[in-house]
Amino acid sequence: MSSEQRRPWVVGISGASGTPYAVAAIGALLDGGEDVDLVVSRAARLTILDETGISFRDSHWRDDLAALLGWKESDSRLDAVRYWTAGDFAAGPSSGSYPVRGMLVVPATAAAVAGISIGLSKDLLQRAASVNLKERRPLVLVVRETPLSSSTLEQLLTLSREGAVILPASPGFYAGGQSVQRLVDFVAGKALDALGVSHALLRRWDGRLGERRE
Repeated sequence: MSSEQRRPWVVGISGASGTPYAVAAIGALLDGGEDVDLVVSRAARLTILDETGISFRDSHWRDDLAALLGWKESDSRLDAVRYWTAGDFAAGPSSGSYPVRGMLVVPATAAAVAGISIGLSKDLLQRAASVNLKERRPLVLVVRETPLSSSTLEQLLTLSREGAVILPASPGFYAGGQSVQRLVDFVAGKALDALGVSHALLRRWDGRLGERRE
């Protein structure tokens, strides 16, 4: 996004299963001309490796993000991304004075939910989420955990009351249930809807039955 002052969306990837949700959301943000500040937790690196075979490395993050997105490392859309290591508590998103539009945690583990709800700030992801809450900026948590314990439900309720949007990774099958990517894109699209970001990830319900198409 071209502007005098860069105001990105912070995207945090925690260690829950669901790498494709993060990939779809990041790709759509960049396709839409949005700036992105990216934080990948330590646990998320293991999940990314397990689900994609890609080792996400701090020193080669651009190459690894390009591989996740299926883009070339030279793709100019990646210029809109700023990467912060999970242990960097001096990073921009750790401060409320750092200008951001809001934050998306996708996927969000139960552990991340717990840490954010009590203000633990175990890592930059949790700290940035807490900052967005206190600054009353949009915070969307794409929870990818099942079943949910009573404690997690209580923590989610607390976060919802504080202004966060709780968005379980629950796809709508009317978007094209025979395609896994359609289901992934539906969840990512709903997350971007919650942020108020335009995208073309999902087929929207128009009130007519029998309109599903692949």
